[in-house]
Amino acid sequence: MSQEREMTVRNQRFSILKQPIASVLNQHLIDYPTPSNLRYWWGFGSLAGICLVIQIVTGIFLAMHVVGGWLLRYMHANGASMFFIVVYLHMFRGLYYASYSSPREFVRCIGIVIFLHMILTAFIGYVLRWGQMSFWGAIVITSLASAIPVVGDTIVTWIWGGFYVDNASLKSIL
Repeated sequence: MSQEREMTVRNQRFSILKQPIASVLNQHLIDYPTPSNLRYWWGFGSLAGICLVIQIVTGIFLAMHVVGGWLLRYMHANGASMFFIVVYLHMFRGLYYASYSSPREFVRCIGIVIFLHMILTAFIGYVLRWGQMSFWGAIVITSLASAIPVVGDTIVTWIWGGFYVDNASLKSIL
């Protein structure tokens, strides 16, 4: 009797897996082939993606001026720090396991470009609040361009949108 019941349950499972959506879910979530050396270090890329989605969603809601946005504001501010922590751990894992070596040199280059864009986006998000700390942060960081010989002062004037940092600079930086 128990063998018949076991066969019935097994047949039901296999008939469910023949459905298109269930078979895709089974292939990608349940029967997904993973290496035997999979450790916690390998989850930081996905965790960075989750943090990025949280940043985008909270940023959109903050841009809409949601009433009671204190929770969203704190999630967005602390989420940025968490995002960078997770990305640094992801980069450390890549360096530790030599994931930058052949044949993945291009992946490393793309990662560096993405990291530089992250830094630029974090700076813009920091300046966007336009408080006293943001004001002086904008002056210090944008003044770094003045170290470029010959054209540095012209670049700084262009970034500032004038000869000093004011509201026009905020529009210019964005």
